[in-house]
Amino acid sequence: MSAPLPGAHRARFQKLIEEGLSGRAAALRLKLSPATGAARAASQGRPRGKGKLDPQRSFLVELIEQDGDMTMPELAGALADATDVQAHPDAIGRFLRKLGFTFKKNAGRDRATPRTGIEV
Repeated sequence: MSAPLPGAHRARFQKLIEEGLSGRAAALRLKLSPATGAARAASQGRPRGKGKLDPQRSFLVELIEQDGDMTMPELAGALADATDVQAHPDAIGRFLRKLGFTFKKNAGRDRATPRTGIEV
């Protein structure tokens, strides 16, 4: 997908239209595609807040607050059982990170300390 035209190009295009040129003639003069659309750039990408997990936000937050040790597959299973919404565990993880939920594993920290009393 191409990027939207800069505002300066759009302003020059709009000025040529106001001077009486057709959209196609103005686009040819500016060496642009004739299908330029509106003077303001349209937003690109998926609209925010339209995912299938957004309506389940309160349910997921409640599950996390009840048991913060649930894994993503367990969350996906609980969501499917309670609401019949099928979601991949990675999608649930991305959604929860956007809400501010993070978790840092500390399993590797135990390996850094030397063990005492063990002979090899």
